[in-house]
Amino acid sequence: MRVIFAGTPEFASVALAQLHAAGHEVVLVLTQPDRPAGRGMKLQASAVKQWAVSKDLAVSQPRSLRHDGKYPDDAQAAQRAIAAANADVMVVAAYGLILPQWVLDAPLHGCLNIHASLLPRWRGAAPIHRAIEAGDSVTGVTIMQMDAGLDTGDMLLTQTVSIAPTDTTSALHDKLADLGGRLIVQALGSVGQFKPQVQPVEGVTYAHKIEKSESSVDWTLPAAVIERRLRAFDPFPGASCVMPNATETETVKIWQAQVLPNTSQSPAGTVLSADAQGVCVACGEDALRITQLQRPGGKRLSAADFMRGFALQHGQMLGTKA
Repeated sequence: MRVIFAGTPEFASVALAQLHAAGHEVVLVLTQPDRPAGRGMKLQASAVKQWAVSKDLAVSQPRSLRHDGKYPDDAQAAQRAIAAANADVMVVAAYGLILPQWVLDAPLHGCLNIHASLLPRWRGAAPIHRAIEAGDSVTGVTIMQMDAGLDTGDMLLTQTVSIAPTDTTSALHDKLADLGGRLIVQALGSVGQFKPQVQPVEGVTYAHKIEKSESSVDWTLPAAVIERRLRAFDPFPGASCVMPNATETETVKIWQAQVLPNTSQSPAGTVLSADAQGVCVACGEDALRITQLQRPGGKRLSAADFMRGFALQHGQMLGTKA
């Protein structure tokens, strides 16, 4: 099929690669404009653009697709490019721009979205993170016929994936990205033959965008909740707390931990023990043994390596802000 592909991060680039490998003609790639990134804040192309350029595919990077928005010239240029592509279908995966009705109507078979959840649960921007944070045992991928709503379109294909107790967002992302690519290839082989399923009204939840402000650990929460957040926020934005070290404090990132029973009466945030096995901290319910940490400017370390250079002791209190 003649395909327009719209996507930005690595999750989308996996699907683009699988569509290309399956023999579909990708006539146009839409992706977000280059953004400053890294320590030098140099402009960096999205994962989708990098892959598309490596295959000499046509790329367009409009800042908006709305004719009545802030960048009408971008929208007009994009509309000309989409019309010239004469596509059978548009595939959308984590693109990051709202598609107005003229885009949804442009391809012969409309726009199909690869969404990393089992809709209607976790509509929105961060379905992988929020599924782990909520303690869900399963998630999956939904191929959806897009409409003007936020992930409200009819479902065409779904497949479930188990969430392992140790899954981070990074690990689950890779599973779902691969599944999304395989499902969209399957979907394009059956375009026009589906019996679309309307999303149920019950069970709707929204996966709101992850904010950096969520990274601070709240020790008054149950240890199980904190542990899920550590995994949900790995690799971004990470979870952090303030630890006392000799005569100063440092904001330390926490990457891995285990939930332990705690019968002490110590206030939440109290260090119960700190040794090579881990940093054990009292929580609002139970305790957390932290086993992987990262100091500012450093790399992720096991608790044993971390404690060789950090003067943390039993009874000290961990905070949330420096």
